[in-house]
Amino acid sequence: MPNLSESLRLQTYIARAGAASRRAGEALILAGRVTVNGRVITALGEKVSRADEVKLDGRVLTLETRRRYLALNKPPGYLCTSRDPFGRPLARDLLPPGISERLYSVGRLDYYSSGLIFFTNQGEFAAKIGHPSSLLEKEYALETSGAISDQFIETFLAGAEIENEKYQAKQITRTGKKKLRIVLIEGKNREIRRVCSFFHLHPLVLRRLRIGPVSLGNLPEGESRNLTPQEVALLLSKPL
Repeated sequence: MPNLSESLRLQTYIARAGAASRRAGEALILAGRVTVNGRVITALGEKVSRADEVKLDGRVLTLETRRRYLALNKPPGYLCTSRDPFGRPLARDLLPPGISERLYSVGRLDYYSSGLIFFTNQGEFAAKIGHPSSLLEKEYALETSGAISDQFIETFLAGAEIENEKYQAKQITRTGKKKLRIVLIEGKNREIRRVCSFFHLHPLVLRRLRIGPVSLGNLPEGESRNLTPQEVALLLSKPL
């Protein structure tokens, strides 16, 4: 933890305060939502120390003293965001009461998908895990309303070109006529759903079972647990 006079880049301060990842912190700065000692900052490069007053949307940010890493089994029908103007349920509301640190999600899932996501107050951890070059495997269970063809599997493994974007699975295992296990590396936004749509398939279940070395296991839906020190170390040991 830095001392009172040690300076940090503003986006790093935001991340260590548990408000957002460093990358998201940069976007907050550019959007003019961050002030330092009452002065609105709209450009990157600003440095601050613990002696400065940093605010996000008028709320004072303080550096966290405890690092938190949680795994949550997100049910369908929950958003992986900090707020929703339509009042829909948020995944963060499923976390245990009494957590004083401000946590944000890592490894987001869309509203209809379920399974493993992480929550943390450490921007460095979030940036590492969320970056495509971390090469972390993400495993999913897929069940569709119709039979899944061999062509779907072959195309997804070879690389499906959809609207000038390539979607490619690392590994696919058939577990039933309408069921697959799919392993992704990069995990682009709604990747599996986009490939399903391309083949006119409707996902009934899309559940993330694993992120790197951390598996969902028997964690009940809607429940969370702390990541073990060994799990955190293994996640952070993956190369960027």
